[in-house]
Amino acid sequence: MLSNKIKVAYPVLLVLGGLTISFIPFIPAMKIDPELIFIIFLPPLIYEAAWTNSWKELWHWRRIIGSFAFIVVFLTAIAIAFFANAIIPGFSLALGFLLGGIVSPPDAVSASAILKFVKAPKRMSTILEGESLLNDASSLIIFRFAMVVVATGQFVWYQAALNFFWMVIGGIVIGLIVGILFLKAHKWLPTDVNMDIILTLVTPYAMYILAEGVHASGVLAVVSGGLYLSNFRHQFLTGSSRLSGENVWQSLIFLLNGLVFLLIGLDLPEIISGLQKEGFSFYSATSYGLFITLALIIGRILAAYGALVVTLIASHFIKVAESNPGLKAPLLLGWTGMRGVVSLAAALSIPVTLANGVPFPHRNLILYITFIVILVTLMLQGLTLPILIKKIKLPVFKDHLPEEETQRIIREALAKESLKYLTENYKAELEHSLHLQKLFSKWENQLNSDENSEMSLRNKTIYGNILEKQRRLLLHLNKKEKHIDEDIIRKFLHQIDLEEERLKLE
Repeated sequence: MLSNKIKVAYPVLLVLGGLTISFIPFIPAMKIDPELIFIIFLPPLIYEAAWTNSWKELWHWRRIIGSFAFIVVFLTAIAIAFFANAIIPGFSLALGFLLGGIVSPPDAVSASAILKFVKAPKRMSTILEGESLLNDASSLIIFRFAMVVVATGQFVWYQAALNFFWMVIGGIVIGLIVGILFLKAHKWLPTDVNMDIILTLVTPYAMYILAEGVHASGVLAVVSGGLYLSNFRHQFLTGSSRLSGENVWQSLIFLLNGLVFLLIGLDLPEIISGLQKEGFSFYSATSYGLFITLALIIGRILAAYGALVVTLIASHFIKVAESNPGLKAPLLLGWTGMRGVVSLAAALSIPVTLANGVPFPHRNLILYITFIVILVTLMLQGLTLPILIKKIKLPVFKDHLPEEETQRIIREALAKESLKYLTENYKAELEHSLHLQKLFSKWENQLNSDENSEMSLRNKTIYGNILEKQRRLLLHLNKKEKHIDEDIIRKFLHQIDLEEERLKLE
């Protein structure tokens, strides 16, 4: 509530709030089993992100999203590994890669929470959300390999290559298989709204646990399965289930994000006390954290401009779909590198001891550096991002048709389809039914008309059929017209679901 009042992204205030609460006397220390961090928070957070993302937009921006989600993350992790190894005494290269895997992925929750207070180009939010879907997987793959090297002291490249291949391919395949099974379950089982919602809550956990159980990537399983089910949501969920499920998921994700950002602040005192046991002073550990943060910020900005250079070079040899973003857009994209949920979850999941009972080397230092990275990027970049967006005045990108024109096109298409369906299938009823004549006039004149008298069961059936035709038309438009923003299509689909619910109540 306070963040909405003062126009500051809520992750920033939650971190500060948790930090403040942790210093209140007699407040017990917050402790969570490291092994439970991933399994509790990651599956639903990633699944919801996949569900709300547009596959059409992801595919359109696949080149830049893929570059930032994989290439930039890998290069960032490598740079941090060597940098940390060079500046931190006793910090091995394996620990450097572990730290790099933890802090390399930016957090889309923080960026989305900040971007809602300012008007940013649609392409920016699409790239950030798409990047966040995939960079979690790539960073956690690095994290897992580094954990194995730290625990065993060995790195066999061909085994690592095979494991990497299996983690990627296996994760995607398992996610799709589980997604298909749950889609069939929704269709075959006599579910109601409550059971549909329960199944959607179980789905990401089933994908993640099954993939991790066979040592594939649980994150990629949830991403691939979530995108698959999202693309077919209108085939296996009723309008009532979609509307109710949307409300449940919004509240759940807001709660989980809030808990994680609050944990970031609450966990600091315990991390600081652990630093002293490892022999690091507060000053030196903070310096390491600030240097790592600076390297991350500079590295992401350079990567953003590097992507621009590659695009310009490639445009001379092949046709590049993306328009030239200019010199300002890469700066904005580079500045949206706030770290958050995944970095904290990865850091907290580091075990306290190795398999042989020896304390995990520099665990508290890694946790503290991660905390500094999250706090500084949230405070510095998070608070200045709205100012930067206003100052640089980005060009008007023509990725999509203007919203007013898009809505006009959709309304005209819906009206034509509805009139055609009525005249071809219900010509006799149209001549005698006042309600159908009203609907005909509404679409004919593209005006809204409310009817106070009760609609007959026959007319409800006809109107329901028309709404279904409209839904199919919208889904067809979304696939056919690449310049129509899918978010607007989804708003119209949402209105159709609401209209169907209204029919049930009459």
